[in-house]
Amino acid sequence: MLTYRKILLFWLPLAATWLMMSVEGPFLAAIIARLADPKYNLAAYGVAFAFALIIEAPVIMIMSASTALVTDRDSFIKMRNFTYFLNALVTTVMLMILIPSIFFFITENLIGLEAQVSKITHHALILLLPWPGAIGYRRFYQGILIRSNLTRRVAYGTIIRLFSMSGTALLLYIYFQLDGALVGAISLSVAVSMEALASRLMARKSVDAICSKEMQAPDDRSNLNYQTILHFYYPLALTSLLGLGVQPMVTFFMGHSRMALESLAVFPVVHSLVFIFRGIGLSFQEVGIALMGKRDENYQRLRNFALILGSSLVLLLSIIAFTPLSLTWYQQISGLSETLSHLAILPTRILAIMPGLTVLLSFQRALLVIHKHNTPITMATGLEVSMIVAILFLTTRYLDMVGIIAAALALISGRLLANSFLVKPFISVLRKE
Repeated sequence: MLTYRKILLFWLPLAATWLMMSVEGPFLAAIIARLADPKYNLAAYGVAFAFALIIEAPVIMIMSASTALVTDRDSFIKMRNFTYFLNALVTTVMLMILIPSIFFFITENLIGLEAQVSKITHHALILLLPWPGAIGYRRFYQGILIRSNLTRRVAYGTIIRLFSMSGTALLLYIYFQLDGALVGAISLSVAVSMEALASRLMARKSVDAICSKEMQAPDDRSNLNYQTILHFYYPLALTSLLGLGVQPMVTFFMGHSRMALESLAVFPVVHSLVFIFRGIGLSFQEVGIALMGKRDENYQRLRNFALILGSSLVLLLSIIAFTPLSLTWYQQISGLSETLSHLAILPTRILAIMPGLTVLLSFQRALLVIHKHNTPITMATGLEVSMIVAILFLTTRYLDMVGIIAAALALISGRLLANSFLVKPFISVLRKE
């Protein structure tokens, strides 16, 4: 019988993994804010990271697919080959975007970045070239670790990533005179590469155990072929592509908004703080997939756990957002100027409920993925993105709203719509059981 203690013990390493990853943003933003030209470099780092996120989007759900589909030697080989192909594809796309004529047309003509910010962004994105492939590689092996109930090893890999990132950043900060955005990009690339290598090494015994199994008795996950994998994965990839595409779109609209440079500089710092709490919610999706049970027998306990988790995260972020702790965070810890710190407070308050909505979304997605009912997930994400774009267009073009405020309103409205849309298919799946 699944107990709350078992859920907690299974979830904690995954939560720690996301929590440690979420520390990267504030840490690197604090480093960049203390180097030369912080406003330009924070903006450039934010834009480069937005590019990296949208390019890596197709490989993000590899962990969920690996957790759900890899059961024996045949499925392992096919899923691994699928992952390698996807990694090569996204890296090629990134190389094409880095072609100067294409890149500067996007950043200066479409987004509207200043030439100085655009140039720094280009250099930073070049340094982020290993990012998408390393992400896909390590998420494949992390999925195998999760399936093998070795979630602690996922956390160990993230510890290696965190130490690699912080050590590289501090080394560059102390001994080299580089633009802050480049310090951030190098640190991230080194970190994800080290984590990918560590994940492969830690999954070695699990891989050996999986590959020792011959093909299982036919069921809905055995006898995998590439068409089956593609059919399963396409909605998930499209979901992450749409979801992670939000940040570049937000960047685009902020680049044409009132107080554009200030908004671009503040956005990665606000996003990093919110992501500390939101990331913990994202970790719950794999928990739901792994522990729900063949007949959803653990649904009620997982639901209750999700409710407590989401409420707690909203409370913790609200304590920071609605008290003087917000200025302490942005000025003393993040290193923002007084003006930028005050600009960051309102969007943080608007986004205070985002962690709770993220836990709900992770739980909704988990149940639908288990039942291979992935299309509503993609549709919900499409609606979320559409809402975000519509509100950004209205608030920046017609209401002349400050970019970072418009972004916060758009993001929270889009997520509310996505959660609401998934209620019907979620209930429908439960009733079928």
